[in-house]
Amino acid sequence: MNYQEIITLEPGKRGGKPCIRGMRITVYDILEYLASGMSQEEILEDFPYLTQADILACFWFAAQRERITVTVQT
Repeated sequence: MNYQEIITLEPGKRGGKPCIRGMRITVYDILEYLASGMSQEEILEDFPYLTQADILACFWFAAQRERITVTVQT
């Protein structure tokens, strides 16, 4: 699966934050739901227009962002 096609960035949408398939739901929204204790199944029930691949794309995006984060030591 090419997750790069699922996560979209549009300057005028949600302040340019990474969104899912051009919709107004952001990667951050999904990760926040998961961190608050919602299961993937609960998210998919609450947002029937989302897919399992959308959630996996959020994980992929977060992992890629973490991978390129530079640690600065002081």
